[in-house]
Amino acid sequence: MLNYNEKRILVTGGAGFIGSEVVSQLIKKNAMITVLDNFSYGKKQYLPKKKNLKIIKGDITDEKVVSRAVKDQEFVIHLAALPFIPDSFHYPANFFNVNANGSVNLLWKSIQSKTVTRFIHISTSEVYGTAQHTPMDENHPTAPHSTYAVSKLAGDRVAFTLHKENGFPVVIIRPFNSYGPQYTQPYIIPEIMNQLLIGNKELMLGNIDATRDFTYVSDTANAIIRSLDSKKAIGEIINVGSGNEISIRDLAFKIFKIAKKKIKIRHDESRERPYDVNRLICNNKKASKLLGWKPKINMDQGLKKLFQWAINNPTTFQSSFERLY
Repeated sequence: MLNYNEKRILVTGGAGFIGSEVVSQLIKKNAMITVLDNFSYGKKQYLPKKKNLKIIKGDITDEKVVSRAVKDQEFVIHLAALPFIPDSFHYPANFFNVNANGSVNLLWKSIQSKTVTRFIHISTSEVYGTAQHTPMDENHPTAPHSTYAVSKLAGDRVAFTLHKENGFPVVIIRPFNSYGPQYTQPYIIPEIMNQLLIGNKELMLGNIDATRDFTYVSDTANAIIRSLDSKKAIGEIINVGSGNEISIRDLAFKIFKIAKKKIKIRHDESRERPYDVNRLICNNKKASKLLGWKPKINMDQGLKKLFQWAINNPTTFQSSFERLY
């Protein structure tokens, strides 16, 4: 097992939702962490104030900044991205610039560094589109439904190609939907909780029949960290998800129960995304085999943790909704 003590690890997007959890877990292992983040989505307050943490404010599309960030690093975990699907409908060029070109820049500078011994590229289950067979394994066809998903798939292909062309050790992790405290976007679970907490008399939702596979953020981060250590993972695409699916309707009822509230769900067409993914469910057998990974926190436990965090941190919880209203 890898001894993380004083290992030099660059985490791009390290102040973001998943990134900050990855950083937190690695800090506890005494790794020497450098975070590269432009703070367009990430939040500094999500990062621990530790001597073994260095922060570089900058963008992955900036060659000079990236060259400085990768210098002398042993590992790179690449989470930085434009992440919010609805935004990609309005700013497609920005999404490709960051998620595809930014990934090329980071990968190439890592190769040129001569010190990076492994590059963990974080993808998304959205590259698969709606499930054509279930559960969805790594051989599932890629049929992305959004500009966001296409831009992430482009980054994936670049990572895999540069791995092949240069013998550069790359692992591609494809997380399914993650949830938990310190989220940075108004995803569906915090959206439902927010509507309850602000006292809506009806829950306004889009496609409540769509299903998703949710994984608690600490479990997602654990899988990413495990990929630093597995020799068999190099050159592989690995799905990370719970292996369970739940409809948005049933998800809402679970949250109602935790919140001890009874309200009606009202369909709101304006909240539906064009050409949305209808079904996602992960086959996580490869993650189990190559990473020795299994999720530890089930849905009921995770939702209770997040709801309690939302109640205890109302200002932080509400901040990700401000730009929507």
